[in-house]
Amino acid sequence: MSQGFDRELRFLDDLALDGEVSRGPSDRGTHAGSYDTAPADEVHPDAVVFAGSTADVSAVLAAADERGVPVTPYAAGTSLESHATPVEGGVSLDLTRMDRVLEVRPDDLTVDVEPGVIGGDLNERVARHGLTFPPLPSSGAISTVGGMIATDASGMGTVKYGEVGDWVRALEVVLADGTVIGTGTGAAKSSSGYNLTDLLVGSEGTLGVVTRATLGLAGIPEQIRGGRAVFPTLADATAAVRDAVTSGVDVAKIELMDSDAAALANDYSGTDMPERPMAFVEFHADHGVDEEVAFCEAVFSAHDVESFEVDDGDGMADLWTARRDITYAADEWREGASMGHPGDVTVPIGNYPEMIRAVKEAAADHDLFVPAFGHAGDGNLHYFAVYDHDDPDESARAERVYDDLVERALELDGTVTGEHGIGRGKRAYLRREHGDAVDAMRAIKDALDPNGTLNPGKVFPDE
Repeated sequence: MSQGFDRELRFLDDLALDGEVSRGPSDRGTHAGSYDTAPADEVHPDAVVFAGSTADVSAVLAAADERGVPVTPYAAGTSLESHATPVEGGVSLDLTRMDRVLEVRPDDLTVDVEPGVIGGDLNERVARHGLTFPPLPSSGAISTVGGMIATDASGMGTVKYGEVGDWVRALEVVLADGTVIGTGTGAAKSSSGYNLTDLLVGSEGTLGVVTRATLGLAGIPEQIRGGRAVFPTLADATAAVRDAVTSGVDVAKIELMDSDAAALANDYSGTDMPERPMAFVEFHADHGVDEEVAFCEAVFSAHDVESFEVDDGDGMADLWTARRDITYAADEWREGASMGHPGDVTVPIGNYPEMIRAVKEAAADHDLFVPAFGHAGDGNLHYFAVYDHDDPDESARAERVYDDLVERALELDGTVTGEHGIGRGKRAYLRREHGDAVDAMRAIKDALDPNGTLNPGKVFPDE
């Protein structure tokens, strides 16, 4: 890529756009990073383009690619791996104004959307038809569909419904040179040609920019029950979760929270949860939900469950909110301390208890407060150290904990990221997980983006 491009990007003024171009310091500042980006790591783009159409995206990418100008796609900026940081400057391509739900087809259980649609707004719209988009991540109320597709996001319901990518039927995508292509169809399956849809899902804006998506939908379940189980030890809780999943309990959500995470949530959200290891569960069904609840309770009882409370789901609202707010709670836990790099490892469900044990052992070994929680039903575990980032010793210990736990996840046949993506923050681990397959990934990147203008500095390690 040319590093000598015109930093004023005057060529943008010659494009006939439906959207607009901004070079103002306020817009450039709000596009300098993602939710997790530290001020020291922010990079201001040279211009922000608020795209209004696929034609805008195509025109900007074609003109930028011709001049070697980097383009960083921007959704809601809620990523946890600095995906939206324009590390080489250039254009921040903001897609949030492309936020229409284009067509809902209840008879096909599909919907067409633009990339800037917020997940919560999508579900509100399709709910009029008795439908839902089940795989929304925990950040679905503030994140966009385009961002979810770019990172192949997932959330609490993955154990039953899978990842966002499992529900993507077709895409309209603009490649680095401005070419617009379509992938997939509205059909539920296809064996026609290369599966470019799955290739682009999770590519983090490095292979193309999604401008339209056809998504699958499901009916809103008639029966919803939510509950909380409290266990005497973390080992009991993790073993119970593993056995519930492997025994075939039809659970829609099964979340683990250790005692440290419970204390963090109580302090921030004002809840009065027992500061003990817990599993939150939710069941979705059109009939027979009580039988599944009883099945789950029987499995949990074999692991000395102390209490198991279930209601129609409404009573769990505050607790689910407390669970979602754990990351915000970290910055309020200790004066002068804040959350470190969030762990997002996923291991086979049979190895989940060992992964949890590794987190707590690492926290004790390095004398750090490291709460652990996560989407236990699919083996996804989140954790982070809470420490003083200005203290070199604490910072070094926190980095060691993070690295050791990623290595342990890989030893347990897991992945360094279950749902947050590689972005900027996990690039160093890509080859450690995939080995020589990284070279094949680079070959694909070079074929679709030969000038390297699409979201540079992401996914691939510097080698």
